[in-house]
Amino acid sequence: MAAGEGKDEMDRSGISGRVAVVTGAAHGIGTAVVHALGELGATVVAIDLDADELAEVASTATGKGRRVLACPADVADSAAVESAVEHAEREAGPVDLLVNVAGILHPGTVQEIDEADWHRTFAVNTTGVFHLCRSVSKRMIPRGRGSIVTVGSNAAGVPRQGMAAYGASKAAATLFTKSLGLELAEHGIRCNVVSPGSTDTPMQHRLWDERGPVPVIAGSLETYKTGIPLGKLATAEDVAEAVVFLLSDQAGHITMHDLYVDGGATLRA
Repeated sequence: MAAGEGKDEMDRSGISGRVAVVTGAAHGIGTAVVHALGELGATVVAIDLDADELAEVASTATGKGRRVLACPADVADSAAVESAVEHAEREAGPVDLLVNVAGILHPGTVQEIDEADWHRTFAVNTTGVFHLCRSVSKRMIPRGRGSIVTVGSNAAGVPRQGMAAYGASKAAATLFTKSLGLELAEHGIRCNVVSPGSTDTPMQHRLWDERGPVPVIAGSLETYKTGIPLGKLATAEDVAEAVVFLLSDQAGHITMHDLYVDGGATLRA
């Protein structure tokens, strides 16, 4: 990298000096987003239910000279979310950026999944997005600025066996985020979605059998699932880079967009 190139990149992105809230920050894509934003000079308020892992993420980032504040909270709890956002603005300053990454997956057919897992899936993946967006956007509106990205899933747009609850919850979060973008456009606030496909994270690993990622990449005729044309899983950093782009000033005229980061797996037009 040439001298000054890093600074120019930060200036172009407009991320440096901004305050970001990132949920699901203790693992996988959320952790990658925390590090990517911190590297660009943002102050990141990291939210997750897993307090121990969250503290480790914050400690690691701080050790690299990044400003990351750990704020344990359950996104499904509206009071906890409001308290966390109040804490973020008090300790770090006005929130400019929000990334909804927190998500859970309970695989199973419609006959297999129980009501508790169904409700918890929507509580985190959909209602959690609502809680954060409502709390943060009401503060963004008077300031006339802000950028919100929700991490959805390509499962929101393509039927998958054993993933009805997860796909439905992500589809709801996707349409919610786009609708919010329409409501907030007059206030200069952009709302977008990044929809990953199979990504090399702990959540993905829990779905594997002894063959590892091979069937995921190859696809399955038996379950009507396409493989991944690029022939590899995404990394958490691949998804984080897409998130950062949509947050940044470089995407300043993009809102209500759903960016698929899936190696071509959904064959979208």
